[in-house]
Parts: sequence; structure tokens; C-alpha cells
Amino acid sequence: MKYESIIFKELGVRAELSSFNPEGKTTEQHAILHVEPRGEDFASQLNRIDSAELSLLALPQCANSQVIFKRYFLSDATNQQPLISEKGKQKSEKSLSSVSCIQQPPLDGSKVAVWLYLVQNMDIENHDGLIIASHNGYRHLWKMGMHEHKGDSAWQTESLLIDYEETLQRYGATLADNCIRTWFYVRDVDTQYAGMVKARRENFEEQGLTQNTHFIASTGIGGSPADTRALVQLGTYALIGFEPEQQRYLYAKTHLNSTYEYGVTFERGTRIDYGDRRHVYISGTASINNKGEVVHVGDIVRQTHRMWDNVEALLAEAETSFDDVAQIIVYLRDIADYDTVRTLFHERFPETPCVFTLAPVCRPTWLIEMECVAIRPNANPAFRDF
Repeated sequence: MKYESIIFKELGVRAELSSFNPEGKTTEQHAILHVEPRGEDFASQLNRIDSAELSLLALPQCANSQVIFKRYFLSDATNQQPLISEKGKQKSEKSLSSVSCIQQPPLDGSKVAVWLYLVQNMDIENHDGLIIASHNGYRHLWKMGMHEHKGDSAWQTESLLIDYEETLQRYGATLADNCIRTWFYVRDVDTQYAGMVKARRENFEEQGLTQNTHFIASTGIGGSPADTRALVQLGTYALIGFEPEQQRYLYAKTHLNSTYEYGVTFERGTRIDYGDRRHVYISGTASINNKGEVVHVGDIVRQTHRMWDNVEALLAEAETSFDDVAQIIVYLRDIADYDTVRTLFHERFPETPCVFTLAPVCRPTWLIEMECVAIRPNANPAFRDF
């Protein structure tokens, strides 16, 4: 993995870029863009960060890259997402990026940060907001920003999953066989998370997703959708065209317990093997032991170290390491912990693209959670290249 920090000085934007670029193969890149606060309004920060995205794509190392997924981390989604949507409408071409907007304020004092996923040499289509990127017999499906307008968190979760399952069916796919990764954002995670968990568990059982089969890598975290009526927002990534043998689930049972033991239904991580590379998706992971207990209650430093240990164990089970990680998202419950955590991360991961956001974890005593994506070379002639 190659890491770069690129400063667009006039724009006041820093781009953290990771590149997986095997010779003669498809390039993948992850970038996190941070905008310097200058005391101006959101529209001005958005203009600068969007201009930096265009400048990034114009660099030689990003030549021919296309952004197929982007997530905006916002300080006030209700007022800010309409400006993002309006800018999208003003573009003459139909967007070929799946766009996610969620209120999880960046903790560097800015109003917006953005995570970009870039690829080369893929055919990309937009089917009513479902982005399909096709290459070498695989189809990658990104669907973001799904939300409902009525009902409680359980009703909204059930409705969102049913709608998504119907979308997958139109492409000959199913939730159980093809969905690789989900993100559930819950407006008030302390009171509404339980309803989401219950509805997801019941829906999964209907789809054949149980403790005896498998679940799906996921992050369930505090985050407010722009629509004030929405209590839950769903984002998804699915893959069509792969063999079951290409996917494995990660457990790290020396460090973590099975999630169903405390009533939730997600996989700790998922590994996808291609002929030329391996993708590893690590779910939201916190300071927990293999009995399902919160470890180091009240101690942000020790919780951070235990969280790293857990993620490292999951990566090792996938035969990868932190050296292969392409991007990290860090979620904090207490804004006052930001300086401490930022220092810890910058000491251990000085180059890895990373964003720190304000987003409560699903248990009040968890002070921090992280998720990440890793990519490493692979040589398996049994599978097609990415």
C-alpha cells in the first residue's frame, strides 16, 4: 500500500491518499479529504473540498480514476445535505458516484470531511441511485442514503431491508448471498438502536441469516440522517459474480465473542479473495473481550489500545495487517477525547487515511469504535482478478 499526503494550499484542503496499484492490474485508491476551517459558512467549505476532489483527480497518480463511492461527514446534515444535492443536480452528467451523507461531525473543527473510493478500468452505471461498477465478470453494487419517513426505528429498519432485498432481486442477487457490507446509522443510538437490532435480526432470520449460517459485516453507530423524520439510514455494498469460496468470515475468538451471544447479528469482518488481491472489511470494532464485555470502562487510552488489538487480530485472521489498511474511520462518543485519540492514532498510523467523527457507539460505556478496509496482493489462479 502506498500512502501520500497531498496539500492543496490555496484551497486549504489536505488529501490523505492510499493507492493499491499492482502492475498491469486495476488500481484502487481511498482518499479522505480534510478542509481547513476558515471561519466561513458550509457552502464555502464544500466548494473548497469539491474543488480539491477535482484537483486530486487531475494528478498523475489518479489519472483515469473514477470516484464510485463518496461519504460526506457533516456537522449539520439537515441544512447541509440539500446544498450537496443541489450541486449534484447542477452537473450536466448523471452522477456515477454513490453518495452518502450523514451527520457525524468531523472533529477537526470543520463542517465537512469526505471519504472517496476510486477505481480504474470499470464500466459504471447509475440505476436510480444504485451504482453498478462492472469489471472482469464482477458487478459491484453501491447503494447509499436509504431512509424512511414514518414509524419507529424497528419499522424503518424492516422497511429499508425489504426495499433493499427487492432491489437486489432485480439483479439476480440476494441479501444472504451477495451483500458484503452494511452501515446502519441510528439517530439516537442510546434509545433507538435496540429497535434497529430487533428488526434486523428478525429480517435476517427470514432471509436465512442465522448463527448457523452467517451474517454480514456491518457498522451500527450513531448518526443523524438529513431527513428529520428518519431514525435509521442504511448504506450497502454488494458483489455479484463471485464464488462462495471467495468469501470468508472473520471471528478472532481469542479476542472477541460471536455477536449473536449478545443479541446482535453482524460479522466481525469479511474477507473477499480475488485472483490478484484480497479485500478485508472490518466491521465497527470497540473495546470488547471474548465474553462480550466492555473492557476498560471510562479509560479512553486503554479502550483505544484494546480496540487496536481486536482489529489487529481480525486482520491477522485474514492474513493481513495494519500495513495493508487503506482507510480508517474513528467514532468518538465524547468530543473531549479527540486530542488524546488523534495523538494516539497519528503516532501509530501516521500515513493511513483517517477521519475522526463524533458518533456515539451502541453501548454508552464504549467511548470509541473504528472500522477499516484493507487490501493486499494475492495470487490465486482459482479466482478471476478484481
